[in-house]
This record gives sequence, structure tokens and C-alpha cells, in this order.
Amino acid sequence: MNWLEKAQERQQEMIKDLQALVRINSVLDESTATEQVPFGEGPLKALNWILEQGKIQKMNVVNMANKVGYIEMGQGEEMVGILCHVDVVPAGSDWVHEPFGAEIEDGKLFGRGAIDDKGPTMAAWLAMKMVQDAGITLSRRVRLIVGSDEETGFRCVNHYMANEEIPTLGFAPDADFPIINAEKGIAETTYRQMNVKDNDEQLRSFHAGHRINMVPDFATAIVKNVSSQIKEQFEAYLVNENVIGEITNDNSNTFTLTIKGVSAHAMEPNNGVNAAIKLATFLVNHLETPVSKQFVDFIVKGFGTETRGHALGLAYNDEMSGDTTLNAGVVEYEAGRIGEVRVSMRYSVSYDFEKSIEQGKQALEGTGFELIIDDNSEPHYVAPEEELIQKLSAVYERNTGEKAELLAIGGGTYARELPNGVAFGMLFPGEPDIAHQHDEYVIIENLVKAAVIYADAIVELATVKA
Repeated sequence: MNWLEKAQERQQEMIKDLQALVRINSVLDESTATEQVPFGEGPLKALNWILEQGKIQKMNVVNMANKVGYIEMGQGEEMVGILCHVDVVPAGSDWVHEPFGAEIEDGKLFGRGAIDDKGPTMAAWLAMKMVQDAGITLSRRVRLIVGSDEETGFRCVNHYMANEEIPTLGFAPDADFPIINAEKGIAETTYRQMNVKDNDEQLRSFHAGHRINMVPDFATAIVKNVSSQIKEQFEAYLVNENVIGEITNDNSNTFTLTIKGVSAHAMEPNNGVNAAIKLATFLVNHLETPVSKQFVDFIVKGFGTETRGHALGLAYNDEMSGDTTLNAGVVEYEAGRIGEVRVSMRYSVSYDFEKSIEQGKQALEGTGFELIIDDNSEPHYVAPEEELIQKLSAVYERNTGEKAELLAIGGGTYARELPNGVAFGMLFPGEPDIAHQHDEYVIIENLVKAAVIYADAIVELATVKA
């Protein structure tokens, strides 16, 4: 079957569908969340949109409590799962293109979710339609499982796994090609300041970050009773650090400071510029009251020079999956009420989690902070000899002419929820990873290439030789 020819013929169909999906603002919205609308109106609208496409194709469509749904085709006792999501992280700032405009320029389609994960979802969906329309007989069912809460806790796919059939094998088109058979563990942690008493503290507030799984691209702080030279010193700091910011004199002794950073995915914090760290690095030399000083001092010492956890006793590296990384994603301080840094920790596959966390807690002695584990998703690994790996390797190699290297990532995909699942595309080798960044885009030519690979993969995985 010439899948490339068929995908090229239907390229405009896929682009039109992707534009419709990207134009739905599907960021988690707690303000509109109810029991019937569990993650807000936007995520549900996106979920219903794609499920409606399945009905148009006359496939089997199921909506599970407005959290997750699936579209299924074919017959057979066993089932191939393709796990996608239609929710997105907040747009953030500094976009040139409208975040939910789905504009096309220079062969790219721009918008939040274009590459994570609406573009790959549409490539997989076109692949399913092409296989269906080709009339190929499959011996396993194929089920596109679509979540609407991947970016904020996997509550959608957890609901699916607790109530529905688990795929025999499957893949998530939500990362890189060739094949990701190892995903780091993901722990959501909080470093909490134990004493936040307000004895006329200089730092009145400090806020940064939208989500724990994003490098914060903004930070703002309010301070009082500081040096009269702080305005000139802050402006000089901005120039020296080559960052954008602003300082305003609210009254005779109170100032508001802001800094803009660069957002990036938490799996590699070094790809971004953490605005919270930049702001704390300035303030650490301008605050003297004890709680204020302790708060910014902890940020600078813990995260100011590296993202690998050395200063916090959590550093670890293995050959299989690389460095453990820490992203200080949400920072909050209110004088007399709270001081905390919420951190997404992506730890190596062979990491001894319990032992390392204990070391991390010991490393906090004398800092005034405690370490709290809010959530932990263990590492995921599929052995190279498994049917899934062997078949996807063959598919990738015959469609690209390149060797199907096995990779490890710090990101967490739905594949980790399957006993026999991997992440499979759709970023091609050498492509920049701009997920969670401003002006996120997908290359249209690569959408077509991915649809070709996914169609071939569906046939390969859903055909069991007698």
C-alpha cells in the first residue's frame, strides 16, 4: 500500500481538522469545571469534537464521563491502543502568532498544542481513516484513546484504565521518533518553608509559574523597606542578564519587580529561562529580614546554577536514561502565609527513589525548608525484544531508511500507563522540541510523514500472522 500517496492526497483534510482542533482553547479551567464538565469547558469541547469525527466515520465511539473517550475500528479479541490527548498547557506569553489561531506560515501550523499533542493526534487519526478506507482486514481491533487531562495529572487516562479494556500493546504519538522505550519517573514535589511568620518582612509576595511541568516565563515580587537605589540596581541587572523586566515604585517604600523568562517543557529545564530564579538571584542581595532572605536564598542555592539536583542531594545519572532533572515550576510566597517551591522531578530509570528522597530530606537540614512528595509516577521501560519494539522498528526503518534507535525521555506520556506501550513520534530526529514554548508549531510536511508511519504501524501491529 502506498501510504505516502494517500496521505498526500488527504493533506488538506488533515490540516483543516487540525486547525479546527487547535482553535479550541483546551486548557484546564477549574472555574468552569463541574461533575459533568470535569476539566472545564475547553477540554470537553476538544474531546467531543474528535469523538464526533469518529461518529462521522461510523466507527465505534464511547465517551467515558466526559473525561476520556475512544474511537475503535476492526475486529478481534486483542486490541492495539493509540493514546493521544487534546488538552494543552496555558499559552503563556511572547507569542508572535495567535496561540489559538492555527495560522499557517512557511509550511508550519502555529498554535498551542500543534505539536503537543493535537498535531500528532490528527496524524494518527488520518492514519486510522486511511487504513479503514483501504479495506485492510485486521486481526486486532484498533482504538484511538483520547484524553483531556494529560497535562495536569492523567486523571483522564487513569479513569480509562480503571474502567475499560487495557490495550494488548500500543503507542503514544506524543514525543519523538524513532522509539522511546524508557520514560523517566516523574515526581511532583514541594519544598515548603516551615516558618513564614511576618515580622515586618521586606518580601511581601513572590509569584512565578503557571504549571509545575513548565519552566516559568514570568515572575513578580513586591518588596518594601529596601535600598533607595534598588530601581537603578535592578535596571542594571536586567541589562547584565539580558532579560526583560520592570520595576515600579508603588509608594514611598514599596516596589513591584517583574521579570520575563522563556518557557520550556519541564523534562529539560535548560531549554528555558526560569524567571523565578532570575528574580530571586537579584533579590538575594537586597533582602535582609530573615524569612524573606531565607526564601530567596533557598531558590538561588537550590536551583540557581544547575537543574540536576546536586545542591539538593538528588543528583543521579544512568546510561539508560541520563540525568535526573528538577524544574522549579511554580513559586509562591505571601508574607505570613506561605513560602513554597513546587518542583517537577524527572528521575532516571534505575533511580532508587526512596533512598534518594531520604538523602534529599537530609540535605535540607538548616535551610528552613521541608520536602513533600505530592505525587510519584514510576519509570517505564519496555524491553527491545518485545513484539511492539520489533514491529515498530521495522515500520520506522522501511519508511525512513534510518535505523530505529531506542530512546529515553524525561517527559511522561500515556505510554507509561500501558504494560506494553511506547512513545512513537512525532518529532523527527533533529527537529527542535518547542512543546510548551511560545509560538509552538508543527511542520506540515512532517504531519504527512507521521501519518504514513502511523498507518503502516496500525497494519503491522493489528495483523497477527497465524
